Amino acid sequence: MTGEKLRSVRREHRPCKAGGGLLGPGDEEAAAAPGGGGGGGFTAGRAKAARALKAPPVAGGGGGGGGGGGGPGAEPGRGPAHFPVHECVFKGDVRRLSALIRTQGIGQKDSHGNTPLHLAVMLGHKECAHLLLAHNAPVNVGNAQGWSPLAEAISYGDRQMITALLRKLKQQSRESVEEKRPRLLKALKEVSSRQLLPLLSRILPSDACKIHKQGINIRLDTTLIDFTDMKCQRGDLSFIFNGDAAPSESFVVLDNEQKVYQRIHHEESEMETEEEVDILMSSDIYSATLSTKSITFTRAQTGWLFREDKTERVGNFLADFYLVNGLVLELRKRREHLSEEDILRNKAIMESLSKGGNLMEQNFEVCLCHSLH
Repeated sequence: MTGEKLRSVRREHRPCKAGGGLLGPGDEEAAAAPGGGGGGGFTAGRAKAARALKAPPVAGGGGGGGGGGGGPGAEPGRGPAHFPVHECVFKGDVRRLSALIRTQGIGQKDSHGNTPLHLAVMLGHKECAHLLLAHNAPVNVGNAQGWSPLAEAISYGDRQMITALLRKLKQQSRESVEEKRPRLLKALKEVSSRQLLPLLSRILPSDACKIHKQGINIRLDTTLIDFTDMKCQRGDLSFIFNGDAAPSESFVVLDNEQKVYQRIHHEESEMETEEEVDILMSSDIYSATLSTKSITFTRAQTGWLFREDKTERVGNFLADFYLVNGLVLELRKRREHLSEEDILRNKAIMESLSKGGNLMEQNFEVCLCHSLH
């Protein structure tokens, strides 16, 4: 069907009002707004956000394809009034958004799990997004499909927005760790070595890792430093966590053979951040969700002929073993932002990794990625 025929069909089949009548010229503009249902002419980002904001169908509702009442996060009995911040972002009303931020929760989710930051990124409303980030809007939060604002920014392809979200994500992650640090140190101090070490020893290979604990200080000695071409590269490394030291000095890595050490810190240079953005913009976007809706637990059994419940001693405790059933891992992947060259390069990288190759030896270079818009 040609473009002229499509435009003719759209003129002849206008969306319907809730009562069943055709929309007039003035009503068509209202239908394209958050409170309406129809309307075309969206960009790719707008079309995606409009679909996310569309209201679920209500049985017994009024006429045709207009789907009236579909505002931001609309659902039966909940209109734009219940999501005022979402509505401001949808309309791009920065002035009203600035006033609402002081009194409304900016982390609220609509019926599709989208926060105001999700909508700002999907619609390409940069001013709204930067305003939300300035007020510390949560970045590490997923919608109903498991996508975070950063994932949506990568899909949209705005390099400046990706950089801003990445920096805010790291800042919020550090703040979250620092907030939990006193409780974690207290719990670590209360756990004795006889309780912690036997549990970790069952997970880590005994010939490669040794763990030592004193108070809130932990030391991990390992002889395994690399694994390439299906071969282990041996060495002598020590990872030390000093709970009494400042956060910026609490992690130290020792190379006992080379007689050198390195502190692990979170400060990054501008070049490192730009390289990370390049990698994000040239890689697939993944979302992993662990569904526990149908999960069940059953006692593990032991024995061939005479079955009995399995129990083993872990440290000073006699532990019962259970089997976990019905655990579902949902993995989603998006690549609409990638070029054919990116897809082929990523495929070559995955093939190299599956064969036990080392990326450092393959000379894979990450090119500078420009914004798609």
